[in-house]
Amino acid sequence: MLEKCEGIVLKTTNYGETNKVVTLYTREWGKVGVMARGARKANSRLSAVTQPFTYGYYLVQKSIGLGLMQQGEMITSMRSLKEDIFLTAYASFIVELTDKCVDEKKPNPYQFELLYQTLQYMNEGYDAEVLAFIYEMKMVNVLGLYPILDKCSVCGAVDGHFSFSIREGGLICHRCTDKDPYHFKISQATIKLLRVFYYFDLARLGNISIKPETKKELNMIISAYYEEYSGLFLKTKKFLNSLKDFGKQLE
Repeated sequence: MLEKCEGIVLKTTNYGETNKVVTLYTREWGKVGVMARGARKANSRLSAVTQPFTYGYYLVQKSIGLGLMQQGEMITSMRSLKEDIFLTAYASFIVELTDKCVDEKKPNPYQFELLYQTLQYMNEGYDAEVLAFIYEMKMVNVLGLYPILDKCSVCGAVDGHFSFSIREGGLICHRCTDKDPYHFKISQATIKLLRVFYYFDLARLGNISIKPETKKELNMIISAYYEEYSGLFLKTKKFLNSLKDFGKQLE
């Protein structure tokens, strides 16, 4: 039976000489794998619609295993994400994180919209690094993680000067820092942004300007939290960090 879905291409894997196995994240079905026969041929009608980051409508013959992609109608190719190596790296990180975090065939329209909005904002020229921070903070709940960002994770106080404790899983006030001698002393601007990124609606995103030192702290905290609790190893994250280090050397 043929069914239509709205989807974003997370990744593709070559299969045989001319085919692709395409992993789609769809609004209707969640993450699904589909076979795109002949998609590796240059003149294939499925070639363009199976490129990474592509957002479109797909006609799929569903089955117990891999579905079969019959047609695709591109809405946007996210072209800018493919023309700049840094944007490609950030977008690749976003889709790999999605692929690793979500279960197959479990629809989540909110998660789909979050992925689409993030890639679209990147494509439109918004700060890709900031968008990646926001997306990472939004994804922790998908992993079953709930950082404590609205109070001290030890005593529950909502007032005071806060640091971040990986061991305690969230903010820690100045009265409780002795509970974790390895807590991160970070600026209050970073504390505020961690809260904002975790709670706010991405659809309301405006122009955000963040100082380089604040970005450095955000990256340090979010990366350390993921490393401690997520169990994920993302090749795109490692490449992205290498790329950023290379970019700093050129400055």
